[in-house]
Amino acid sequence: MLPCVYAAVVLASLAGILKIYLKLTTGVCKSTKSLEGKTALVTGASRGIGYQTALALARRKARVIMACLSKRSGESAQASIIRDSGNQHVVLKIVDLSSLRSVRNFADSVIRTENRLDILVNNAGTSGKITALTEDGLDFTYATNYLGPFLMTNLLLDLLQKSSPSRIVCLTSSAHVVGKIDFEKLKVGKSVNSGRVYCDTKLAIILFTRKLAKELAGSGVTVNSVNPGSVKTDLTRKHPIIYTLGYFFFKNPEEGAQTSVYCAVSEEVEGISGKHFADCALSSVSRHACDDHVGERLWSVSRKLVGLEK
Repeated sequence: MLPCVYAAVVLASLAGILKIYLKLTTGVCKSTKSLEGKTALVTGASRGIGYQTALALARRKARVIMACLSKRSGESAQASIIRDSGNQHVVLKIVDLSSLRSVRNFADSVIRTENRLDILVNNAGTSGKITALTEDGLDFTYATNYLGPFLMTNLLLDLLQKSSPSRIVCLTSSAHVVGKIDFEKLKVGKSVNSGRVYCDTKLAIILFTRKLAKELAGSGVTVNSVNPGSVKTDLTRKHPIIYTLGYFFFKNPEEGAQTSVYCAVSEEVEGISGKHFADCALSSVSRHACDDHVGERLWSVSRKLVGLEK
């Protein structure tokens, strides 16, 4: 065999060993808790981590509300979840998280049609490659990844508290470590042409989670942030090099959903709030993600931007 062929075989073998190791060290939700009689809402539930999260909750007999952007892909995913889980109580609702009007309409629909909400999983997000302003004059990535979920969560708080004990799970990323809260980027009419905006929104989610946990103390509603790890999803497809490397090193969506499911259902997480999880265990965050002074300001600015305060 030629030297280059030997090298290729060795590299492929090492990559295979590493892939097996990463799978063995990936956290798995071991809870078998039934969610019969409970209602769960998962955003971005038509594919990837969101789909697998919704499927796992449906298999535990929850009534699952799939919050999706596309009616076509949402209906296809809904049919698959009903078929694979055997659970007929899977509902599809359409929402565009980049639109405050759409989020408000969606929340109104949930409040009108549902008498309880036990689990809210803020899963949906975008990669940050789109540079544009929304109909509200907000940066598209900031609106989709952070401000839309911020508004939705706040609008659904009364229903969550009515159903307590209930749980909120907010997906973030290890990319938050290089994020920065630049309040200039949050201004109306400010479109951000920067690859860092994705990282900034992931930091914002953690700060929001910490502040919300304080606001909800004693209410029976807990909220925690989750890092699903590096996962092969449609977001990584938009970055070819990352997606190619992901074949060897990334989790599949089912593995990536494990920590979301763990925080949503596990008895071990009962009563825990304002924390961060990865691989179904408590995890640390960056120093900037623990800056509660920035978190307080972000909370106030965000409420004004989404129209919760004048």
